[in-house]
Amino acid sequence: MRNLFFKKLPLIVALLCLATIQAQTITGTVSDATGPLPGANVLVKGTTNGTQTDFDGNYTIDANAEATLVFSYIGYKTAQVPVSGQTNIDITLEEDASKLDEVVVTGYGSQAKKDLTGAVAVVDVDQLLAVPATTFAQQLQGRAAGVNIVNDSRAGGSATVRIRGFGSVGNNDPLYIIDGVPSTDPGNINPNDIESLQVLKDASAASIYGSRAANGVIIITTKKGKMGKPSISYNT
Repeated sequence: MRNLFFKKLPLIVALLCLATIQAQTITGTVSDATGPLPGANVLVKGTTNGTQTDFDGNYTIDANAEATLVFSYIGYKTAQVPVSGQTNIDITLEEDASKLDEVVVTGYGSQAKKDLTGAVAVVDVDQLLAVPATTFAQQLQGRAAGVNIVNDSRAGGSATVRIRGFGSVGNNDPLYIIDGVPSTDPGNINPNDIESLQVLKDASAASIYGSRAANGVIIITTKKGKMGKPSISYNT
C-alpha cells in the first residue's frame, strides 16, 4: 500500500503544479464612455469567485487561463471576456437603455419598476427636451397619462399642472420634490438640468409625504457631476 502511494505521489505533485500554473492573477479597469465605474461586478463564469471594482474602477481577481470573466453593472450591458492567458483586461461597458428605466424613484428610496403597486409615470427626459418650451411643465403636456397640463399663453406665464383633478377648493397644485427638497414652484428649473422625472399619481404617495401629496407628487432629479473627462455641450 505504501509503495502504491509513493508511485502515485509524482502524479499528484504534477497535478498540483499544473493547477498552480493555470491559476493567475488578473487586473484591469472597468469603465464607460465617461470614465471609471466604481462598484462594477467582476465574476469568473460558472463559479462564485467574484469581486467589485474600487473607486477608480480597478479590480483584481484570480482565475484560470481558460476561464471567462463576466462584467456587469446596473444600467449597462453585461460583457464576457475570455482570459486566454491575459493578465490585464480593461473593458468599457455600454449603456443599456432598456434597463435604465427599470429603477424608479418613489420618494425616499427607489425600487424596481416591476415591483410597483401604485400609479407611477416615468417620463423620458429626451422627449421633454424635444418640445421647445421655457418650462418643463409645458414640455410635460401629453407625456404622462393622467396628468393634465393647461398652458398659460401670457408672456412669462407658467403652466397649470393637475394630477388628481380639482380635489379641493383651494390650491390643487402637486408637490414637487427636487433633489429631495419639497417645493411648490418649479418654474425656475432649467429643463436641460433634469436627469430623471417621475410622477406619483395615486394616494399611496401620502404615506411618504403626508397631506402635501394629496394632489400628486412630481419627483425631479437634476444632473450631477460624474467622474471622467469633462464634457461640454451647447444648444442654441
